[in-house]
Amino acid sequence: MGLKETLKSDLTEAIRTSDKVVSGTIRMILTAITNEEVSGKEARVLTEDEIITVLSREAKKRREAAEEFAKAGRADKAADEKAEGEVIAKYLPAQLSEDEIKKMIEEAISATGAAGPADMGKVMGAIKPKIAGKADGATVSSLVKAALNK
Repeated sequence: MGLKETLKSDLTEAIRTSDKVVSGTIRMILTAITNEEVSGKEARVLTEDEIITVLSREAKKRREAAEEFAKAGRADKAADEKAEGEVIAKYLPAQLSEDEIKKMIEEAISATGAAGPADMGKVMGAIKPKIAGKADGATVSSLVKAALNK
């Protein structure tokens, strides 16, 4: 069973159990996937990796919204966004630890021959396919920058 089918099945179960947070979040995810499928000139079916990319993007939106609501003193809205983020996280691959990311960065630096901050694009290009959906891009970017500035 693919990820999209799992989402549809879980949506049915969430509706059956009247879980409004889960059902609302999964509906939002499925809408984002459908929007991605019909964007562009031709409608297409997303691959599992593309669905994970959509999920990662939606999770990032929830994280950022929760932070902004918290800054604005709206703890209730921040909690709602965090709850949605937790639902999305169930469908993402296990996240990499900071040590695992640093190890991948070191391998990418040696493989690309990167020597300084000017080579950040090379390193990010080499590491991005390996971390897709498994780590936050901003975190990886800051770790790459720190490694290249040594």
